[in-house]
Formats: sequence, C-alpha cells, structure tokens
Amino acid sequence: MSAASCLLTEDQFLCSICLDVFTDPVTIPCGHNFCKTCITQHLDKNVPCQCPNCKKTFNIRPELQVNAFISEMAAQFRQSAQQKASSSSSEQQVSKPGEVPCDVCTGTKLKALKSCLVCLASYCETHLEPHLTMSGLKRHQLIDPVENLEGRMCTKHDKLLELFCKTDQMCVCMLCSISHHQGHSVVPLKEGYEGKKAKLGKTYAEIQQMIQKRRVKIEEMKRSVQLSKKDADREIAAGVQVFRALKESVERSQAELMDTIKEKQRETEKQAEGFIKELEQEISELEKRSSEVEQLSQSEDHLHLLQSFPSLNSAPPTKDWTGVSIRPPSYEGTVVRAVNQLEETLSKQMKKLFEAELKRVQQYAVDVTLDPDTAHPNLILSDDRKQVNCGDVKKNLPDNPERFNYHSIVLAKQSFSSGRFYYEVQVKEKTKWDLGVARESINRKGKITPSPQDGYWTICLRNKNEYKAPADPSVRLSLKHQPEKVGVFVDYEEGLVSFYDVDAAALIYSFTGCCFTQKLYPYFSPCVSDGGENAAPLIISPVRHRIYLNDD
Repeated sequence: MSAASCLLTEDQFLCSICLDVFTDPVTIPCGHNFCKTCITQHLDKNVPCQCPNCKKTFNIRPELQVNAFISEMAAQFRQSAQQKASSSSSEQQVSKPGEVPCDVCTGTKLKALKSCLVCLASYCETHLEPHLTMSGLKRHQLIDPVENLEGRMCTKHDKLLELFCKTDQMCVCMLCSISHHQGHSVVPLKEGYEGKKAKLGKTYAEIQQMIQKRRVKIEEMKRSVQLSKKDADREIAAGVQVFRALKESVERSQAELMDTIKEKQRETEKQAEGFIKELEQEISELEKRSSEVEQLSQSEDHLHLLQSFPSLNSAPPTKDWTGVSIRPPSYEGTVVRAVNQLEETLSKQMKKLFEAELKRVQQYAVDVTLDPDTAHPNLILSDDRKQVNCGDVKKNLPDNPERFNYHSIVLAKQSFSSGRFYYEVQVKEKTKWDLGVARESINRKGKITPSPQDGYWTICLRNKNEYKAPADPSVRLSLKHQPEKVGVFVDYEEGLVSFYDVDAAALIYSFTGCCFTQKLYPYFSPCVSDGGENAAPLIISPVRHRIYLNDD
C-alpha cells in the first residue's frame, strides 16, 4: 500500500466540490467520489439529483456508499503531506502575510532573509547562498528584506537610486545628478541617510521629551483630581454637618413651638376641668335640694311641712358663675417668635460659614500694585503704588492707549488669566468708590458704563449708603453694615467674582457663570473727592488671616 501511494498525486485525492483532500469519501452510482458533507449539501440543493462531474441525472436520490479504499488512501496522503510540511518548516520558515517572500522559490514561498539592491530581488537562506560565496555576487549590496525593490530604481533612467540631493530633498541616480540636479548639493545615499538619521534621532529625543512632559502633565492632573476629590469630600462632610445642624435647629425650634402651644392648651384644659368639677358639685347639691323640696311639697303632714320649710326654702350655698368663662389662649406671635429665633440661629450658622469661606479664599491672596500708566490724570498714587485718591488738579500726562481719560479709574499692574486670586481694599471713610476686575480689552477712552457685558465685574458705593452691582439691569445691594474693607476673589476657570465684607466676614455679592477669555486686571476707582467729603484714599491692604469670635 505504501509503495502504491507513492505513485499517486494530490489531485487524485481532491474532492471536485470543495477542492480539498477527501474527508469521509463516499461514492454515488455513477462511480464518482466526493466528501460526504459536500455531496449531501449538493444533492439537497439540486432537484432532480445530478452528479457534479458527469452531470448524470438520478430520478431517485442516489444512495451514498462509503469508499473504504479512497478513505484509507486520503488519510495516508494527508498524513504524509503534513510530515513533509512539518519537515520543511523546521528547516526554513514559510513566508507569512506581512513578511517578504523569496523571489526565486517556486510553489511554497519561503521567508526572505536578505534583499539585493543590485539584483533587485529577495532571497531565502537557500537562494541567498550564491551572494555569500560567489566573488562576483559578494560585491552586491545586501539589506534586510524589503518589498517593492523596483521603487529603489530611477523611473527615468532605470538606474539604482544611490545618491541624495540635499537641495531638492530627494533620492536620485547617477544620471539624474548630472542631468536634472547639476549644481545641487548631491551626496552619497549613505551620507544623506546618516544626516537624516541624526535628525530623526533628534526628533525622536524631542518626541520622547514631549511624551515625558505629557506623562508629567497626566500625573499632575491625577494629583489635581485626587486633591479635588479630597476637597470635595471635605466640603461634602462640612456641608452634611452644617445641614444636619440646621435640620436639628429647625426640628428643635419646631418641637419648642409645639411644646409651648401644647402647654398653653394643657393649662386651659386644667382650668376648665377645675371649673367643671365645681359646677358638677354644685349641680349635685342643687339636685339633692330639688328632690327634698319636691318631696316636701307633696307631703300632707301640715306640721312637718311647716317645720321643714325654713331650711329648704333658702338656696344652697353656690358660686356666682356670671363672670366666669374659659378664654382660649392667644397664639398670636408664637410662630413668628419661633421663626425669628430660628432665623437668629441660622444667621449665626451662616456667619460661621462665611468666616470659613473667607479663610479659604484668603489663601489665594496676591500682591497687587497700581499701574500709573493706566491712571486718570486726576488720580494721585502713593509712592508704593498701594493707595489712590482723586485730586482737583489734572496732571499733564501722555494720553497713552492704556490710560483712562474720562473716569477716575486705575488698573493694577498685575494681570491674571487662570487660577484663583484674592486681594483686599480699605474703603473706610469714603462715600463713593468702585472695585472689581476688568478684562484687558475694555474701552478706556471717553464715557463708559461698567457692566459684565462690557468687560467689568464691579460693585460700587454711591451717596454714602447706596450699594449696587452694575449690570444689565443693576442689582441694588442691601447690607446690614457699611464695609470698611472689601475683599475681592476671582476663580477664572469657574467664572466667579465674589466681594466680601472682610471685618464682618460676610458675602456682599457674587457674579457667577462668567466667561473669561482674556487677562483680568484688578480695577479701582476712588471717584471724585466731592469737595473733600470723599477725599479718603482706596488702600490695597495686606491680607491678614483673622480669628473671628463667635457671638455665642
């Protein structure tokens, strides 16, 4: 059997339907062989039944007969083929998709080990042997296997691209360097390669540096997220504590209110019970006297009636109930007083919250100084650029683009385009002032109306006690106390500008939802002096962290 199989070829064991070596071969009546699965599916699809090879038609579906001989021969052939393939692959690797195949191999292509730039062909280990042993072929330039070797030839002159034109930044052949690139800086391909490789090394180093910077930035962001989470957890814990305290205060106030009302009701009920008890006792005595009087009035004994009459004729001792009544207790003002008390408690809690908030924003304190190049000519700046007030004499100053020429305004020297910052300004003894921040591109010439739409986020004082936040429309501010020092806090990314009464640790006003896209400058206006009434300066004060004493 083994000798016979050596005379057979692969084609004799191929199914004509799937074109592969037989699997479970069967024979139909016309004598042709097929895989059992292949012929079954073929007969299922074709009516009337027909042989795929000779086209013979069967009126009745043919019975499939197992071909034991073909089955045994196909199994031996498959085993022999697998052994040969295994033996070949152990010596040299067969070319896989994505790998460069040998150009000389016929049939199964083996993996190429080298490509020849002279022969423009790629060779496996066997076919590479002449280039390694024959003196004429040893001079050929071998490189790691590459595809498309034709692309290394000049399309115009059919010559090897062995030069590099630095002027035109392209690979050329020897004839190109003479004809089309004469006078250009042309170097051997290796020299051009080394130059580009050096640049690639530099580019690689730069890319690695960029990668490292971004990895550092990622770690920085992760740390920021961790810090943010800690801040968020701390704020949540503080918020839960505050609201728990508020809830307990409300529940306690509600319970006290209910106890007060119930106590008044109990006193009313107790008083009524006492009066009712007395009345019931008197009723009992009167009913007893009434029964005795009724019995005596029906007596026929003359002597007995006359003797008993004096004691029964007089009324029993009773109380005069004419002016006695039960008045429902008055509850007017009970709820109001309870709410007022609760409001006082809430106010104390709010003050504690503002004190904590002010301490937090004071951590972002920055050093701010006034910029004389922006100051209106009537303004007088101190030597340390920390104070400003308005004089009566207009100084002769250059009207540079940064300077305000109509309103008594000055900006800070410092600008901010990210993050958070905070500063404090003393406004004591002033009757008018403006404070806040302004974006870089604001109009500084002529009459202006500060508003967020025009790039100003400010609050102001007018006529000693009229506070407002200029906007569209303006917001009037109701303050319990006249602030002597105002804190200004900005969170650029959050779009927040807040103003605080520093001494009272109270929030004055906040602009929220702002969209900042430019540099922000601290903004100051001491306003006109009004004949000396508003002569006090605005003073940029150092931020001192205060210890606030609770009222309780």
